[in-house]
Amino acid sequence: MRRLVFSIILCFAAYLNGGASADVETCSGIVKRRDRNDEISIADFGGVGDGETMNTAAFRKAVYRIEHLRRTGGTLLYVPPGVYLTGSFNLTSHMTLYLASGAVIKATQDTTNWPLIAPLPSYGRGRELPGGRYMSFIHGDGLRDVIITGENGTIDGQGDIWWNMWRQRTLQFTRPNLIEFMNSQSIIISNVVFKNSPFWNIHPVYCRNVVIHHVTILAPPDSPNTDGIDPDSSSNVCIEDSYISTGDDLVAVKSGWDEYGIAYNRPSTDITIRRITGSSPFAGIAVGSETSGGIENILAEHINLSNMGVGIHLKTNIGRGGFIKNITVSDVYMENVRKGIKIAGDVGDHPDDKYDPNALPVMTDVAIRNVWGKKVLQAGLIRGLKDSPFSGVCLTNISLAAVVGERTPPWQCSDVSGGAMDVSPFPCAELSRTSQSGACSVPS
Repeated sequence: MRRLVFSIILCFAAYLNGGASADVETCSGIVKRRDRNDEISIADFGGVGDGETMNTAAFRKAVYRIEHLRRTGGTLLYVPPGVYLTGSFNLTSHMTLYLASGAVIKATQDTTNWPLIAPLPSYGRGRELPGGRYMSFIHGDGLRDVIITGENGTIDGQGDIWWNMWRQRTLQFTRPNLIEFMNSQSIIISNVVFKNSPFWNIHPVYCRNVVIHHVTILAPPDSPNTDGIDPDSSSNVCIEDSYISTGDDLVAVKSGWDEYGIAYNRPSTDITIRRITGSSPFAGIAVGSETSGGIENILAEHINLSNMGVGIHLKTNIGRGGFIKNITVSDVYMENVRKGIKIAGDVGDHPDDKYDPNALPVMTDVAIRNVWGKKVLQAGLIRGLKDSPFSGVCLTNISLAAVVGERTPPWQCSDVSGGAMDVSPFPCAELSRTSQSGACSVPS
């Protein structure tokens, strides 16, 4: 019966993704969906959904069974309605974690025995503190063919205890992400609600062929560093049809931190971000600031933002090295935003004092077009680096209506070249007024 329900959901998702309409463009086909031949329930391993019983052993036993029996086509682990309190646990290859409607996998707030893992090599240390880092709540390393899905069940990180430790400066190590896949491929995350992550919500790092769609990600606007989705040194990533409201960037593409990211040298490439709606005191669509492995071929389109700090934010810093190139952001609507577009080379901290101040990032070929905004305090700020100016920044068909009475200059620019066409208010002189045959090639 559950296989039948899952098949119906897959068909409905395919319909939403354009299976019934050629007009809806989707990238979700980069990973093939699988209907598992074998299925088990967390209840079979002693799982109790009463919100009080600890289920860490049940989840670990269930995953162990999937890993070692190796059923042909993989296994679906079903989580029935109920609240399943648990510590962190690992997933395995060829499995589906399926949350029924009304199912909640809830993280324990007992942090004393939370597992520690090594820092990411492209970061050299924990993102917040030197040394290791707490393992993500649900974790996977070196996996392939993994699905997290269901009937919009919930994965709740209960992050407030971690946020308070951060505020009180009592953290010993970097906070755990809610979901992290490392060195993995063929990953699908869909039809699940993620809430109250201790740190970043969904973090695919050193991964390829990842699809994240039809998810909801929620955290209070004052929750620190609760980024929605952060593809990091990963390629062929599809992020679509999701609602995100958190305390930090909704989607932020990353690729390593200063000298460690430069040495690891793994870029983020070929990432599509499409049909995202959300709000945050920080950025809607972001690149960086950790960009040391390089970032290229990023497309973000059909984005709807409200109550934002920054609508579109490309950010890097001296010491990062690397490159940001071939970035396209189009068809964005934003309302009640402090800054519409920000492209800056002075954002973000450093892991230590060993970074090379002469390792300057290169940013080129950035196209931002078809952007509309209301109640925008400042249209844009573009601040390149004196010794590595940003080039090929092209703005087309942009209208960002300012708040009435706002005295901030609509645009501030330095160390940048490119062009602008049909932009209101018209940007700074560094982006000279162009036609399609001018300094920017403007796609139709």
